[in-house]
Amino acid sequence: MKPGLRVALLGCGVVGTEVVRLLSEQADDLAARVGAPLEVAGIAVRRPDRVREGVAAELLTTDAQALVTRDDVDIVIEVIGGIEPARTLMLEAMKAGKSVITANKALLAEDGATLFAAAREYGADLYYEASVAGAIPLLRPLRESLVGDHVHRVLGIVNGTTNYVLDQMDTNGAGFNDALEEAQSLGYAEADPTADVEGFDAAAKAAILAQLAFHTPVTAADVHREGITEVSAADVAGAQGMDCVVKLLAICERIPSEDGRNGRGVSVRVYPAMIPRSHPLASVREAYNAVFVEAESAGSLMFYGAGAGGAPTASAILGDLVAVARNVAGGTPGPVEVTYAKLPVLPMGETVTRYYIQVDVTDEAGVLATVAEEFARHGVSIQAVRQVGLGEEAQLVVVTHRAPDAALAATVEGLRGLDIVREVASVMRVEGDE
Repeated sequence: MKPGLRVALLGCGVVGTEVVRLLSEQADDLAARVGAPLEVAGIAVRRPDRVREGVAAELLTTDAQALVTRDDVDIVIEVIGGIEPARTLMLEAMKAGKSVITANKALLAEDGATLFAAAREYGADLYYEASVAGAIPLLRPLRESLVGDHVHRVLGIVNGTTNYVLDQMDTNGAGFNDALEEAQSLGYAEADPTADVEGFDAAAKAAILAQLAFHTPVTAADVHREGITEVSAADVAGAQGMDCVVKLLAICERIPSEDGRNGRGVSVRVYPAMIPRSHPLASVREAYNAVFVEAESAGSLMFYGAGAGGAPTASAILGDLVAVARNVAGGTPGPVEVTYAKLPVLPMGETVTRYYIQVDVTDEAGVLATVAEEFARHGVSIQAVRQVGLGEEAQLVVVTHRAPDAALAATVEGLRGLDIVREVASVMRVEGDE
């Protein structure tokens, strides 16, 4: 067996502690898989006096900079999160010849290009399977297994907190606040759930997925983002009336050009949408994640499993660690991301989608014709329309055919200006086959 490889860990919270535990408990198996023992060289933390079960106190240090540049460190695992000091420490590690494993979706989505450039320049590995879907093996298939294929679309549920909340609203009739409180009590949501419920977490993951799938630069700022805080009981009931369910979806699409070559650009967006209950994503319950990848030759592939939590995230990190350790032991770095395509990220207004619109109207002759005329004025075709209730309770429920989002949004604004419309009570996009 080859000489041992030494690992430095940045951060030792829930995930970091689980990584240390697994490295200890599975030491013999990991050594056999890598062909060399793996040893923890040190762990950088902010509060070394805090008790961490199963973590030797002598491994702890507050000098992360010194740790990542030590001569006896081969691989650095970053699980502190955030932008800084994580970015600086990872860059320093790669500059010092260390390979890096990270779960930092926010940093990868904001400035992945800098990290990938450093990996190329210094011949280091940069692996990050844990950054998007926890234990679900998703990035490596995109990065390696499907690298010879042409990916058209990536569609999925990539945030367990929001999926749990929406699932409780659908299955138990819970209100948004009650469902969120329950998610927090179960540990699915943070005390401050903003990153989850406002879609920031899913948007960062969508940027990473789009960059890998389409070999084009995408950052979190490029992603159209809408959260679930405005999803109401009426929205959920409306979906049920259409035999649909509401899910927060991350959607990455390559938009074909007129000649069908390469693509006109990419669309990357996150928003709550209705999907038919017959769609496989509709059955993804509680805090689970699931992602569809649609490729030209491979067809449709679905990846499903636990998308967050200490143990699932640590599992993904250990998988990366074995791969990176094999590369280090063999003296050959793994693949580095290339963004040769450089396709533009198209604005949301150009994205073609469908709308569900629920309108409170006055119950009088000619209402339907007036509403239909407003849709026609913006070039939006109606797929289905029905009236619900009478008198003061009269509502029109309209589902459109696919149209540019800008035209659909303009239609909604036009409806709000009609005298016969008391209120546009619900607007939600519809995904899935027409």
